[in-house]
Amino acid sequence: MAKQSARGRGSAPTVGRSRTPTIIAVVTLLVLVGVIAVAVISAQSNKNASLPVNQPVTPVDATYRTTVQNGVIVAGSGSTVLDVYEDALCPACKQFESVYGQKITDGLNAGRLTVRYHMVNLLEQSSNPPGYSTLGGNALICAAENGGFPTLHKTLYDRQPEEGGAGYTVDDLVTLGTASGVGPGYEACVRNGTYSGAVAQNYQQASSDPKLQQTSGGSTGFGTPTIAIGGERVDINSPQFTAAIG
Repeated sequence: MAKQSARGRGSAPTVGRSRTPTIIAVVTLLVLVGVIAVAVISAQSNKNASLPVNQPVTPVDATYRTTVQNGVIVAGSGSTVLDVYEDALCPACKQFESVYGQKITDGLNAGRLTVRYHMVNLLEQSSNPPGYSTLGGNALICAAENGGFPTLHKTLYDRQPEEGGAGYTVDDLVTLGTASGVGPGYEACVRNGTYSGAVAQNYQQASSDPKLQQTSGGSTGFGTPTIAIGGERVDINSPQFTAAIG
């Protein structure tokens, strides 16, 4: 009886006092969740709006020619041949360009190097919406075919979108390509996705080539950037790579 009485005294008043604060707390929580959701969506959309599309582009001093062969960009005509596998969204590719881009350009201009750029879509699902790896790779191949590759290549890495954020749109890539000095066929090439299939094929070929795989953290697989000489992957810290780029 004492226990029942105690429960009776403790239950009815407690429910009566807590009902209104509980409703207020739930409503407040729902409003807060809604505000956070709107903020996240807004921030995500603003990532694309904040990409530097209309800022002036700095031309790259490049005298070498580029062609496209079977969906691969061929730059220069030197006796030393590098195969470079890149993804337009890959942060490590941006770092590679930042550290070695000028040396590679110098080697190409001097006629010592030939660089075969294989644009791949390894990070296809890592943009929002997915697909920027293909869009960016296609644009760079289009630029190589239309005379604006060196400047657009550097520009897209210098101004690389965040992984997980919105990438450049087709319209953005047309604007950046035009600013980079591409020829008249570039826009149609980008809008038609002329080399989108080639970007996907480049990835399929590279990811299934045992000579291009690397081991990291106990697992083996294909990653970007990957550098190969004579069809064999080389480490960027190796004497072979250092000697190749001079």
